[in-house]
Amino acid sequence: MSKGNVIVVGAGIVGLATSRAFAARGYSVTVLERNHRAVGASIRNFGMVWPVGQPTGELYDAALRSRAIWEELCRGAGIFHDPVGSLHLAYHDDEALVLEELCHAYKDERPFQLMKPDQVLNSSPAVVPEGLISGLYSSSEMIVDPREAIWAFPEYLSSIYPISFKWGESVTEVGEHRVKTAGASYDADIVVICSGMEFETLYPEIFAREIAVKCKLQMMRFGPQPDNWRIGPALCGGLSLIHYHSFRAAASLAALKSRYEAEMGDYLDWGIHVMVSQNGKGELTIGDSHEYGGTHDPFDKGFINEMILKYLRSFARFRNEELLESWNGTYAKLMNGNPYFFHSPAKDVYVFNGIGGNGMTLSFGLAEKLVAGIS
Repeated sequence: MSKGNVIVVGAGIVGLATSRAFAARGYSVTVLERNHRAVGASIRNFGMVWPVGQPTGELYDAALRSRAIWEELCRGAGIFHDPVGSLHLAYHDDEALVLEELCHAYKDERPFQLMKPDQVLNSSPAVVPEGLISGLYSSSEMIVDPREAIWAFPEYLSSIYPISFKWGESVTEVGEHRVKTAGASYDADIVVICSGMEFETLYPEIFAREIAVKCKLQMMRFGPQPDNWRIGPALCGGLSLIHYHSFRAAASLAALKSRYEAEMGDYLDWGIHVMVSQNGKGELTIGDSHEYGGTHDPFDKGFINEMILKYLRSFARFRNEELLESWNGTYAKLMNGNPYFFHSPAKDVYVFNGIGGNGMTLSFGLAEKLVAGIS
């Protein structure tokens, strides 16, 4: 017997994770999505499940739990997932020092390995050997194809849980135990709003109070690599070291950032750090940049893509660099320092949003924890 009826608004990664968490605890779930399939930030990313970037504690634990759920769902749905790990590369002494400090700081907590140049080159044929000093390998990261996964999961989740999806249903009003769309009304014991970047639609005053902004990022995709050539781990240049919170454990990180500010200020101005992942088709996803504001122009900036590619070629080379496509994605981000937003604006109504660029990494794990606290 069902514990009750839950309405989840939004079929992106946060909505999928929330619907799964409720269904696994015995609820019947209906997911309402305004589009005819998810088209937001959840499909416009690297497909990196990325525990390495999360600080120790709640977020790192949630990332590891998310990774386990991702693997379980991908296996069940029969879709691509590759537990290749990540490799951060050092071409300057200060970058190498940060990698050493991180390896020492997390030596008893995380599956890190500090690699010499020959070990790095054995791990990935794509790494530029000239000037390479070291690499930090972490085995906890997994790559998925976000487009394949986010579009396949609704059908798979519906086959194993009491979850139904209503596509093309734009929610216009949330009342006491009732949700209204343009053409229907749904009863619910619990409502969870997972609306991503469209946070102005429902309860906009909450997000204004929480200092939420929209972050626009630019990304690109290279074509399949010939002869099933694989790059191995996801690859990251030195700029990524100043992007993730977990790397603040390195004592010399501030000095590294100061050098970047002096030598690569234009990269920092546009929030550029460069990474590359490979999907099951052999295609390479490359990015990205970060622009913050309330409204962004819909167009990619050519010079940003050129900056990304220039930095990419300083640490990685590929057999096929045919540019298949470029795009931009936008996600809601909290600017008050909180890693996510979970709030109840009314009885039995909850808002789950603001995970920023960590949706693929954190959503499944956080959803389990948050749902356990209210169900």
